[in-house]
Amino acid sequence: MKKNIIYLLVFFIFAFIFFIFLNGLNESKKYIPKQVKKRFVVEFSSKDLLSNKKIFSKDYISNDKFTVINIWSSWCVPCRSEHKYLMSINQLYNVNLIGINYKDKEDNAKKFLKEFGNPFNIIFIDKNGILSIELGAYGVPETLIVNQKNEVIKKFIGPLNKRNLNEIKKIIN
Repeated sequence: MKKNIIYLLVFFIFAFIFFIFLNGLNESKKYIPKQVKKRFVVEFSSKDLLSNKKIFSKDYISNDKFTVINIWSSWCVPCRSEHKYLMSINQLYNVNLIGINYKDKEDNAKKFLKEFGNPFNIIFIDKNGILSIELGAYGVPETLIVNQKNEVIKKFIGPLNKRNLNEIKKIIN
């Protein structure tokens, strides 16, 4: 009888541990820190990817229309899948589309744009990733929607998709 109780107790302990691990498998693995409300885009500067001239964000974030800032890299596979949506944003909407090229080799970034097209009005080089971190990025790709008051009103973590494109359309219109 004592032996059966021990076996039963061991069974329940293993069953309990099994269900704890099973529950952990079903939980989301994305870590997204809470965003601060009323986050504003800090002014930044860098070199332009195509002209290699020093450029300033204040010259490209307009007070009369929305700005879409996309952080991308040529080595980023999800950036390739979202690129067609950036091309659509450029063609369909009257927005400032700013690219930030994150920790990339300039030649690779230029080849990427030549192969897939360039949807951006301007592309800032972010060789060491500090510029993207200052904007609150966790990785690539990320997209920020900035209103006319220089306030970040929406942030997309990960590659854009058709649903995100519809959200952007609602925000802009």
